[in-house]
Amino acid sequence: MTKGREIVAASTSRGTADMGPVVKVVGSGSRLDRVVWAATGALRKHWLVGLLLAAGLLLRAAAQVGYEPALLFIDSKKYIFGTDFASTDWGSFDPLGYTLFVLHPVLEVADLAFVALAQHVLGMAMAVALYALMLRRGVARWLAALAVAPVLLDAYQLNAEQTIMPDVLFQVLLVAGIVLLLWQPRPALGLISLAGLTLGASAPVRQVGEVLIVPALVYVLAASRDWRRRLLNGAALTFCFVLPVVGYMSYSAVILHYGFELSNMGDAYLYGRAAHAADCATLKLPADERPLCPSPSVAATLGVDGLVNNADAPRTAYQPVNVQLGLLIDTLPLQRQFAYSVLRQQPMRVVGDIAHDSVKIFALTRDTDEGDTPISRWQFQTSYPYYPPGITHYGPSSASNVFAATGGGGYARVNLTAATALRDYQLHGGYTPGPVFGLGLLAGLAGIFTYRRRRDPGDPGSEQSPALALACLLITSSGVAVLLGADLYEFSWRYQLPALITLPIAGALGATAVVRYVRSRGAGAGARAVSVARAGELATAGSEQVS
Repeated sequence: MTKGREIVAASTSRGTADMGPVVKVVGSGSRLDRVVWAATGALRKHWLVGLLLAAGLLLRAAAQVGYEPALLFIDSKKYIFGTDFASTDWGSFDPLGYTLFVLHPVLEVADLAFVALAQHVLGMAMAVALYALMLRRGVARWLAALAVAPVLLDAYQLNAEQTIMPDVLFQVLLVAGIVLLLWQPRPALGLISLAGLTLGASAPVRQVGEVLIVPALVYVLAASRDWRRRLLNGAALTFCFVLPVVGYMSYSAVILHYGFELSNMGDAYLYGRAAHAADCATLKLPADERPLCPSPSVAATLGVDGLVNNADAPRTAYQPVNVQLGLLIDTLPLQRQFAYSVLRQQPMRVVGDIAHDSVKIFALTRDTDEGDTPISRWQFQTSYPYYPPGITHYGPSSASNVFAATGGGGYARVNLTAATALRDYQLHGGYTPGPVFGLGLLAGLAGIFTYRRRRDPGDPGSEQSPALALACLLITSSGVAVLLGADLYEFSWRYQLPALITLPIAGALGATAVVRYVRSRGAGAGARAVSVARAGELATAGSEQVS
């Protein structure tokens, strides 16, 4: 038995008459006892998030066992071998921060199975960090637990963690930057600098991370006390954000020889979006650009991604020849001019096309619309998925050869029991419905509008109101910026994953801010009514004394 504990009779005073016996710890007990008491107390206090973490751990264990050593996607080889500039130009298509920050360091000591394991650990760590952040900002424990349930339980998140792709690292960097900025009501210069480095590092992982400087800078300027601190904090954030971006672009130019850029696919996807939105019948184009405009049926069938990457797309099939030199003409400048023509002549068609894609995330179910990248690519299968010619079952490009070239781990294999269970879970409700994101977005926006610059000395909740409203501003705007930034070019269910770590959190913070605001207004009105009544009583008493 634990030494040093005794039961002391409950006080019979009015304040503790109904509390029962009080346990008083006289001695310190052993170190193990203290650890057990602390763990038991934490589990009792945070039992709901504890259950969710346990469920998330079980699901991740099933994914790790179900698909070994890891899942590969169409683009996985680009990140695994993209820096081998002597034999491939894959690294120019998208930034290779994932390769530099994760794959190269891990593959020095382990294999791709360990990368997947690390990504699962990071997925759960994101949930813990966001839960702790919400508690610091006064969100109720049950609401904070529900807000992190999507990142713990969503099967598309599990699939991303098991896959050798940069999505999880991007999420981690986004969460880390948000937590650093929001850990204190007014972030210190050191935290701002670290947040700038973290958020800036997300751009070499996924280029859409470039947009994160906007919400972060707006938040830092709004949260700083005076113009001197705003200037200093804003400059520090911007400088630290730019460092990893410029550093990677320099690496791309000097080491990889791809040029001073994050990616060379910007013009291609600009063409894809413009071509998908264009009305070719009314578009005025030069003769040499006209073949780049797809028919409505082709545009609808291929979608933005197909118009960029499909071998039958106009940008690929169109191969004009310079008759004098007998050489093919590079059509990239023509594609760029075509896209600019669409933007100038039919801007509302482009806006409408983007808006149509941006609302798909709020759908109740996860489906593939015509022209969209198939959602089945991010769904668990009962056999190991292959994507020929890049990832095949047999031959030089086989998944097993990829694993052998990256430290081993065995051949690509599936545990049918675990894979079937995960697929059934994913297809029958194991994802976050779109209306949850919609409610989170609305609540986050509502929380922003609870901002009150002036504080009421008599209202303790008014001190937290500006900080909570600004927290809603940062998380909501970060989520919208990343999601909309991706939708500007093309819609993909894979690109909607950042919603799991932003919109539900924004919703929890926003709901808390709204409740506090309503209660504060009610308490203020009550206090004013009491003051008026008291003043009336004093006036009446004074008149009676005079009479």
